[in-house]
Amino acid sequence: MFFRIVLPEAKENDMNNLFDITKNGYYGQFGGAYIPEILYSNVENLKNAYLKILEDPEFQVEFHSLLRDYVGRPSPLYLAKRLSEKYGCKIYLKREDLNHTGAHKINNTIGQILLAQRMGKTRIIAETGAGQHGVATATVCALMNMECIVYMGKTDVERQKLNVRKMEMLGAKVIPVTSGNMTLKDATNEAIRDWCCHPANTHYIIGSTVGPHPYPDMVARLQSVISKEIKIQLMEKEGRDYPDYLIACVGGGSNAAGTIYEYLNDLRVKIVLAEAAGKGIDSGESAATIQLGTVGIIHGAKTLLMQTEDGQIEEPYSISAGLDYPGIGPMHANLAKTGRSEVLAIDDNDALEAAFELTRMEGIIPALESAHALGVFGKKQFKPDDMIVLCLSGRGDKDIETYINYVI
Repeated sequence: MFFRIVLPEAKENDMNNLFDITKNGYYGQFGGAYIPEILYSNVENLKNAYLKILEDPEFQVEFHSLLRDYVGRPSPLYLAKRLSEKYGCKIYLKREDLNHTGAHKINNTIGQILLAQRMGKTRIIAETGAGQHGVATATVCALMNMECIVYMGKTDVERQKLNVRKMEMLGAKVIPVTSGNMTLKDATNEAIRDWCCHPANTHYIIGSTVGPHPYPDMVARLQSVISKEIKIQLMEKEGRDYPDYLIACVGGGSNAAGTIYEYLNDLRVKIVLAEAAGKGIDSGESAATIQLGTVGIIHGAKTLLMQTEDGQIEEPYSISAGLDYPGIGPMHANLAKTGRSEVLAIDDNDALEAAFELTRMEGIIPALESAHALGVFGKKQFKPDDMIVLCLSGRGDKDIETYINYVI
């Protein structure tokens, strides 16, 4: 049986700002915690502990020391001159692809494993689609000498073989999931089942801003290092600490949340997010949740999701293993519904073309997820004086086979 932790929906007078999470775990009408009874204690303990731990000075010192000395932060803010010339605006790339493990995911896993240690957990589980979160989780588990189990859809295991081998080399046990369409949704289902069976000693490191409260807020806070750095770096380079536009890809939404976190309430900054249209929004093979989704509950949160009229989850599709999720983080559902963010659907071909364009114009091979964000430039016009920061969330090593097949 599943039940809802009693978290009343947000009332307007509960909010500090329309775009902030309330004390009850809601972004507007989205969020909350809808979980099996066996997990009630774990989620409640996490909800009561996470802010105290994250705001503790000793945690902050250890977290930022590891980000600096182990992850390699701050990640560079790079002015893409040739790309800027082509699109007639100033384009900066926030180079999360240069982090240790090759993506933004390590920011979150470093923070969550430090939190798990402080909560007395000895076993770590995770889900992964593109494999980057799995690699980042396996990495921090090796660093901290903790058991690591990673659930990954069989479809993703086959198309992300390099990342599977990395996880195994790091000591993680990778469990292929054969239910559903064998991708990220199904891996998440299995991770939740595992957590139900091992609630006492296990911490589930969710990789994105999804799941029951407090996960969306916790992951966003840990990833907010991205936008904190953007503010400092823009001030150094441009003499002002905000861009005109922020662009990021969005599936579950962690790199996007980190990119926009410090600017949510700064209405000078426009937010443009790119979701995966797959073979086209109306093709029946898409993961454009914000375009196609309706309000429902998935993986412990009320949000937008792709579902049939009778509430059955529809199988998503994207060429990108990290974006083929049928839901969206509740933060992003709220931002889209309130109009704070503009969400564009980028199909497979547009993403592939954008990836090759960046590769040939700037010498940077992006992850397929990041390529969807780059696809925005083919869909939207910008003015010559517009200053844009795009989060390059990961590097394309893991996607080389897909890129080679595209060329052939």
